[in-house]
Amino acid sequence: MGAVATSRRARIRVQGVVQGVGFRPFVLRRARELGLSGFVRNDTRGVLIEAEGAAEAIDQLVADLPVLAPPLARVASVAVDDLELRGGDDGFTITASDPAGEPLAFVSADGATCDACLAELRDPGDRRHRYPFINCTDCGPRFTIIRGVPYDRPLTTMAAFTMCAPCLAEYHDPSDRRFHAQPNACPDCGPRVRLLGGSGGASGDAVSAAAALLRDGAILAVKGLGGYHLACRADDQRAVARLRARKHREDKPFALMAPDVRGAAAIAVLSAAETALLESVARPIVLVRRREHARVAAAVAPASRDLGVMLPYTPLHHLLLADAGTPLVLTSGNHSDEPIAYRDADAQTRLAAIADGLLVHDRPIHIRTDDSVVRVAAGHPTVLRRARGLVPERLALPTATARPLLACGAHLKSTICVAKGTSAWVSHHIGDLDDAATRLSLAEAVAHFEALFAVVPEVVVHDEHPDYASTRFALDLEGVEHLAVQHHHAHMAAVLAEHGCAADHRAVAAIYDGSGLGRDGTTWGGELLVGDQRGFERVGHLHPVALPGGDRAARQPWRMAAAWLVAANGPEDALPDPPAALRDIVPAGDWKTICEMARRGFSAPPTTSMGRLLDAVSALCGVRAVCTYEGQAAIELEALADRSHRGAYDLPVSEDGVLDARPLIRAVAADVADGVGPAIVSARAHHAVAQATARTCAQLAGRHATRTVVLSGGVFQNRILLEETVAALEQAGLQALVAQRLPANDGGISFGQAAVAAATGGRG
Repeated sequence: MGAVATSRRARIRVQGVVQGVGFRPFVLRRARELGLSGFVRNDTRGVLIEAEGAAEAIDQLVADLPVLAPPLARVASVAVDDLELRGGDDGFTITASDPAGEPLAFVSADGATCDACLAELRDPGDRRHRYPFINCTDCGPRFTIIRGVPYDRPLTTMAAFTMCAPCLAEYHDPSDRRFHAQPNACPDCGPRVRLLGGSGGASGDAVSAAAALLRDGAILAVKGLGGYHLACRADDQRAVARLRARKHREDKPFALMAPDVRGAAAIAVLSAAETALLESVARPIVLVRRREHARVAAAVAPASRDLGVMLPYTPLHHLLLADAGTPLVLTSGNHSDEPIAYRDADAQTRLAAIADGLLVHDRPIHIRTDDSVVRVAAGHPTVLRRARGLVPERLALPTATARPLLACGAHLKSTICVAKGTSAWVSHHIGDLDDAATRLSLAEAVAHFEALFAVVPEVVVHDEHPDYASTRFALDLEGVEHLAVQHHHAHMAAVLAEHGCAADHRAVAAIYDGSGLGRDGTTWGGELLVGDQRGFERVGHLHPVALPGGDRAARQPWRMAAAWLVAANGPEDALPDPPAALRDIVPAGDWKTICEMARRGFSAPPTTSMGRLLDAVSALCGVRAVCTYEGQAAIELEALADRSHRGAYDLPVSEDGVLDARPLIRAVAADVADGVGPAIVSARAHHAVAQATARTCAQLAGRHATRTVVLSGGVFQNRILLEETVAALEQAGLQALVAQRLPANDGGISFGQAAVAAATGGRG
């Protein structure tokens, strides 16, 4: 006789992104296949399963949950408790959601339109043919429409749309892929699109009419998942130039949307890794190398070798790109330095002077969300801006936070982070907090994340800089404990925590950025640290120079050229003459004044900023003397570099860890005077910084008994610096850790602040 199967009854608690992604129908089907009885339901903590049957079948179900889950599902944990056998076989069912209890469910990011929905969208015989809001449990809006948990339709912005009978039948049919798809809709009962302005009116096929306007050279505002975009033909120089003039965006590159991978490959050289990113469910903007002779207007990305390319991620985008028949510029719907418009009335007011028409719809956007930006560097995908498609993915803290916390991030490229236990949620990119509307978005993001993830903070973490808007926001919160975290330590901690390093995992770190308040009260930005998530020691830095006019020097790199020449020549020498590249740009009197300020230290505080050093090199060789967007001088310097040239300037490092760039500056000035082109100057400068950094970090790692080196800060978004430094460190047998899931720039600061707070018990 065969062995008798052992019966078992178990409660299975599943946490992660498991609501609104087809997880319950998957459990239902699999449980029935395994001959189990019981139920599955959503609740405020995730998904709860009670199953009874053969013990082997329950074990198999538990094993299958993270492996066979639907495409948008992300299983973070599975906990199993045995229950008393009930007996009988009532089958396996899906029961109603339980709204009671503290919300702990994880929320899914917005997902790109799946292949099944695309097939229906393109099928003239399907009832959703050309319906711009087609979706199912495998795709569609999530984060941008959710107002609360559990993720059910009444708690989304789809609540106002009552499903028709066919949609309702799909919604209640466990065998249908639209079972409990909360945004489920069709042309008879769902959101509708309209074209305002232009010649399209408010009736007819609004998408085809909008595409016709774009083909004719118009600029349109298009409502997407997380806000409005401004669109025009990517190959129309006059249209792109008009968009730049109206948007007041002089030079910063625009993003493009291609209809498919084939269309993207026609304008850019794509690696397998870049293609995978383009086609991923997140559908980010991917920075890729521009193809020679690509049919892209020069005004799309002036002075850049790269293009920011994305593929359609909503049915509306698929229709618009197919009807337009050409790649489109798709840039954020705003004037420069403003947050993206996402509410209809605001968009119609703010974008009226930019757009010739608006392609709008009546599905509300609950939370403003920009497009994510990624690139492949040092052999890995790295995130430059983390937003739509990637947020609100859970990040694990290596050390559980003893108390719920809110980390308020930095001033530029703002994000916030809420955390409890070992779970942390970093917000979408909020933006630079100089603008009042962006500061309002910061407050809205805090309220939304605290509500979604049931975090009532007892500790509020902020940067040590007292004048950051994020610091002022944090300090205005009452009834909480405040914790200040040094800017560059937060950069270091963010990378260590992202890679799962323990709180006491010791590392050397090179943190290079534009600026951050140092512990000595000066502006840091080229820092060598040793420490862990609990604390750090500054063991080296870039040679300090004057920052003439403070923050104005970041917008006018010629000031840093003057400051570095003064430092390189010595304070007792005659003031340097401006290099030839700057003589027609900077009045002689202004040049002399800035040099004198640098020499005397008048309105010129010291800085160790690596970003400002690269700005100086850019200005000295005539690449960029005045910036129209943050980091422009260094970005354009990198773009010009001769990748085949291997020479490097001298950049010595003293015994006390000071990277002395004065010889580098003297060599740059001499090369420029001798007629050496900026491509060679750029290559030599980049190689010098990378080689000196790797050499010094290797020495520090040996001295402090660690094999781990962290590279972070906005300067390490420079692909040449990052890849060359990583390669040299790895050749030396060291482990180089870099930001990947979070930006190396200040967008990762909030997570680093949370990691420090958790590692120190909220005591700093």
